[in-house]
Amino acid sequence: MMQCTDIHDRYLFRLITKKAFLYTEMVTTGAIIHGRCFNQLNFNNEIEHPVAIQLGGSDPNDLSECAKICAELGYDEINLNVGCPSERVQKGSFGACLMEDPELVNDCIQAMQEVVSIPITVKCRIGINERDDIDFLNHFVSKIYNPNLKTLIVHARVAILKGLTPRQNRQVPPLKYENVYQLVDEFPDLEIILNGGIRDIDESIKHLKKVHGVMLGRSPYDNPMIVSNVDSKIFNESDIGNDRKTILKQYLDYCIDQAHEGQPYSRTLKHVFGLNRGLKNAKSFRSLILRTIQEKNLEITKDELISMV
Repeated sequence: MMQCTDIHDRYLFRLITKKAFLYTEMVTTGAIIHGRCFNQLNFNNEIEHPVAIQLGGSDPNDLSECAKICAELGYDEINLNVGCPSERVQKGSFGACLMEDPELVNDCIQAMQEVVSIPITVKCRIGINERDDIDFLNHFVSKIYNPNLKTLIVHARVAILKGLTPRQNRQVPPLKYENVYQLVDEFPDLEIILNGGIRDIDESIKHLKKVHGVMLGRSPYDNPMIVSNVDSKIFNESDIGNDRKTILKQYLDYCIDQAHEGQPYSRTLKHVFGLNRGLKNAKSFRSLILRTIQEKNLEITKDELISMV
């Protein structure tokens, strides 16, 4: 979720759910080691937990160094991305192309496990290119498994490494949930988390009959309110209970505070485009947000925006 699940977006979601496990956008080892991404590493230690950082990389030594940095910052989990299909990521020899080299992935996992005590998890696809069969996936998982690897997150589509954009890779390859379901029996010591094409909490509950967890990405980003009841429906705890107006008011106050700290509205306000998804004035709401970003006048438009949800 590059340029989506940043510190500001995660703040918004903590106004909606206190229990869902949040993940950062993918941060590359090179960006961390060369100091180009401190804004991506930042998180709000008071409200974001539980929160995981997702790393992109393929050098065990670099990943080990970055894992220590992330653990010291206080993250609850480090997730290795072995599922991103973009050509830019492939040029860096990481992401989904690593599924062709499970021995290297295993080396990367163990290098991180040796230096930190927080969980190391992996996110992958069901396969790459023409290999979307169960045998390929099971072989990959068997090669990366070790007793300290407790969780595997699997996007239930094959990654096509040439000819499709990242967006097309989320839409064109067919979903094969059965390939992920069978991992539960094949690897009983692994927590299997399903990702891909899941639209809401009701669909999540159906999948939870066959896997241990689900990961939602684009659907809540495009429509944040779909997770407003996740705490009660999934975790059997009381929901935060905030309505759209309360959430939006709290978040706009946050955006104004962040602007005083130098954070542009283009980074903070973009995350609320979908907050009134499905309401009759959603288009006008998005237009006003866009105009507010351009004119940098949230303190003037704040009340009007709140009145539209």
